[in-house]
Amino acid sequence: MRKLRSLLLLALSAILVVTLAACGKTATKSNSQKQTLNLSTTAPLDTIDISKSTGYGQTGNVFESFYRLGKDGKPTAGLAKSGKVSKDGKTWTFTLRNAKWSNGDPITAQDFVYSWRRTLKPSTKSTYAYLFSGIKNADQVNAGKLSPNKIGIKALNNKTVQIQLEKPIAYFKVLMAYPLFGPQNQKIVDKYGKKYGTNSKYMVYSGPFKIQNWNGTGNKWQFVKNNRYWDKQAVKLHKINYTVVSSPTTGLELYQQNKLDLTPLSNEQVKHYKGNKEFQQYPYSFIGYLKYNFKDANQTKRKAMSNKDIRLAISLAIDRQQLTKKVLGDGSDTPTGFVASGLAKNPKTGEDFAKEQTVPNTVDYNVKLAKQHWQKGLKALGTKKVTLTITASNDDPTSNPITQYMKSELQRDLPGFKLDIRNVPSQVANQEVLKGDFDLSLSGWGADFNDPISFLQIPETGTAYNSGKYSNPAYDKLIKQAQNQDANNADKRWNDLVKVAKLFNADQGMTPLYQQVTSYLQKPDLKGVIHNTAGTQWSYKYAYMK
Repeated sequence: MRKLRSLLLLALSAILVVTLAACGKTATKSNSQKQTLNLSTTAPLDTIDISKSTGYGQTGNVFESFYRLGKDGKPTAGLAKSGKVSKDGKTWTFTLRNAKWSNGDPITAQDFVYSWRRTLKPSTKSTYAYLFSGIKNADQVNAGKLSPNKIGIKALNNKTVQIQLEKPIAYFKVLMAYPLFGPQNQKIVDKYGKKYGTNSKYMVYSGPFKIQNWNGTGNKWQFVKNNRYWDKQAVKLHKINYTVVSSPTTGLELYQQNKLDLTPLSNEQVKHYKGNKEFQQYPYSFIGYLKYNFKDANQTKRKAMSNKDIRLAISLAIDRQQLTKKVLGDGSDTPTGFVASGLAKNPKTGEDFAKEQTVPNTVDYNVKLAKQHWQKGLKALGTKKVTLTITASNDDPTSNPITQYMKSELQRDLPGFKLDIRNVPSQVANQEVLKGDFDLSLSGWGADFNDPISFLQIPETGTAYNSGKYSNPAYDKLIKQAQNQDANNADKRWNDLVKVAKLFNADQGMTPLYQQVTSYLQKPDLKGVIHNTAGTQWSYKYAYMK
């Protein structure tokens, strides 16, 4: 989480806030003031309710689950002091440590049970509910076919949580580091009712920090050290001030004034500072892509985007080398398909999944072939012109260069194609896309955990983030095979996922544009920040100013 910042755009909105910038120590010798950071982010927090969140890029620092992510994406100690799994891989038992909520209440096994039931209730409308799939009865509960008390989680006592799975889940331990699976305090939910999670004061926190002065709409808020956190002695920062800053130019100015310790760079800035000793690059398993609306309200546009030749023509007319090296210029890479590179390796050969998913003539730059597919598509549609509108986030600095580049390339190489651009705030774009009110969207996805399924479950028929309504029975069948009968066989499951990725790439159900690598300037006295390539990528638990 995914998940769930957003570097790019709508699908992630404020979820995956990867372009965090940290700013300014005050000129004082007190430890409290020294251990204060001012962070900037490109978009405001959309919610602090873990059941309703669309991502956990920041809030992984205030909410904790059985585990939390440490270095290299490995699960490390969280609210569970131990966890064990049965031989058949279907029963997990967690023993909780003596931990407390930020208001002093004990964190109990029942808090986990309540949280999961609340998230999966259909009325909650959790966009991340699909991540519970494979836990006993989770899908049926979320579909409204079973009562929430039928979910495969129960409290054996105050400190013991038992979870029943429908099948072994290879990545389950890593999944349990995701804040989505953390506890919630029913007493607090009941106390505040509809106000719960709408303001930082209507919430309690289980992680290293707690939130202050967030009112649901503002562009400023703080994380402050949670002195009731079970591992508070490890937390050195006293406060993190957040401010929404969408301009890399502003960020660079603040950095040069020694008011920022970490600031993201635009492509032009990267060119200038690449040789600087304070230059840093942070890769992330995030793919920026073009999303098609297969259920567009406009029938003419729907037919165009539902035509495979039209989609292939669009993909083949995009020069991704030029897009990543010249237009973005921030170190981003060209993708081989929908799944990011560096995410997972073949359990037998060690080959990167991204290499194995490659399908020739799908994400290559081939104008001649693009024109052939384009003319074939136009003929099938019985038209000579296609006009589509692309929706993008105007508070992401990469959006405008990408959409302008695509407009130029596609209108030049595909005769009769007109691309209109609609740039709106990320929250507006996100809402419109989730409602299906778009033609094309400049979107993106960051892996929630280190497994190809984190990407490949998105295009399944009916998933919350499949807002373009892509649907392919053969795709769905292969996913189910990988996640069910082959779930406990690493090699068979891998082969299933490679097949499904190739099918999707050949179909161009979504068109990959780039894999993100973000460049920063970072002051040498900022230490201990943990950055992961998947999931809750930024952790400030061990961060400090030297």
